[in-house]
Amino acid sequence: MPGFISPQLATLKMKAPSGAEWIHEVKYDGYRIQLHIDGDTRKAFTRNAHNWVNRFSVIAGAFDIPGQAIVDGEVVVIHEGRTNFSELQADLGRGDQDRLVYFAFDLLWLDGKDVRRMAQLARKELLKQLIDENGLEAPIFYSEHHEGDGQALFEAASKLNYEGIVSKRVDAPYRSERVETWQKIKTVQREKFPVVGFVKDPSGVAALYLGKQEGKELRYMGKVGTGWSRTKSAEIRKALDTVVSPKQKLTSASRNRRPPGSSRSLFADVEYRDITSEGLLRASSFKGLSKK
Repeated sequence: MPGFISPQLATLKMKAPSGAEWIHEVKYDGYRIQLHIDGDTRKAFTRNAHNWVNRFSVIAGAFDIPGQAIVDGEVVVIHEGRTNFSELQADLGRGDQDRLVYFAFDLLWLDGKDVRRMAQLARKELLKQLIDENGLEAPIFYSEHHEGDGQALFEAASKLNYEGIVSKRVDAPYRSERVETWQKIKTVQREKFPVVGFVKDPSGVAALYLGKQEGKELRYMGKVGTGWSRTKSAEIRKALDTVVSPKQKLTSASRNRRPPGSSRSLFADVEYRDITSEGLLRASSFKGLSKK
């Protein structure tokens, strides 16, 4: 039985494929974990080959089968109807495994046989059979897939505020690299936030601090530090210098009220993936500056 196997990675695409040669799965917002089961021995490798079996001991123990298997999947926490990475991090920080769930989506090894050369759909069928025949239940789940129009599933995932989808070629083997036979299509959210401060750099700005109006209060939403060129950075700095205070004038109280010297006149148009459990933007990217 091999040790850690470098994971297969999906290529980011703007639009989902369709046709009989593709299947589509919901993209889970969690930790990619490769489970190794060998009799009573369990390992749980991250995508960087760290064995986190102690952190995921409940999941590893729940994958109770008599033989050998190497399973690829994602550990998640489901919060308010969808997987939530911030809640997962919070639970792991506390050492709490009660809400952890494992979605198994691929099979790499089974009872002495390397099955990576088998077709994607055949591997998934073997995985489902393994889970069903051994009566595995929560927190272990088989990752269901959908056939047909991937874009339709993506649009449905977007409406439900899921992270996106992963489309997979039904006939492709498993390869330890980034491949075109796995394609990920991500959903993003976009909103305008008042700029409440900034971090300088020699030619412009390194980051913008953002807020959000809630009644009479301006609540701190975190910062954005990507999405502009050097030229654009200088333009942003010039626009901000006269109306927004730099970082030095922000205080901890800015999380609860309007920061001293900040302005409601300039807004950053920002794409972001999610809002963390602390109320901050996650995976944010700057798209433009306006006076709204």
